Amino acid sequence: MSTPEKKARIYFAGSIRGGREDLEIYKELITYLQTKGTVLTEHIGLDDLDDLNKEKKRTDVDIWERDMEWLYSCDVIVAEVTRPSLGVGYELGIAEKIRKRVILLFRDDTGKQCSAMLTGNAHFKERITYTKVATACEQLDALL
Repeated sequence: MSTPEKKARIYFAGSIRGGREDLEIYKELITYLQTKGTVLTEHIGLDDLDDLNKEKKRTDVDIWERDMEWLYSCDVIVAEVTRPSLGVGYELGIAEKIRKRVILLFRDDTGKQCSAMLTGNAHFKERITYTKVATACEQLDALL
């Protein structure tokens, strides 16, 4: 009798307080990632962050403690880094420090450049540049 395969624990990082303009993209990516494992941070794709776990009612300390627990316990971090976010940058710094596997996603049709602090860092070697979410998902398939 074979044992069931353990589902990957995925930490999806995307901007929340830094701007929600990419919410629809986050939703699509999270929906895709849910086919690959358990997305610990599925709330990032919600229209109203109060829909799950009373997110808006949590204190900043509660959020930090929960997110640190998730970062330490996840198998992989998938970070959409097109929209600059202090929180995502902080999470990526922690991820590097604790040697977590990280896959960066960056849309190259925005006229912006990805931060040199990410592209110049050897720890963040798994990077996907895309214009369509479907293309990002195809590339993620090869990595997950």
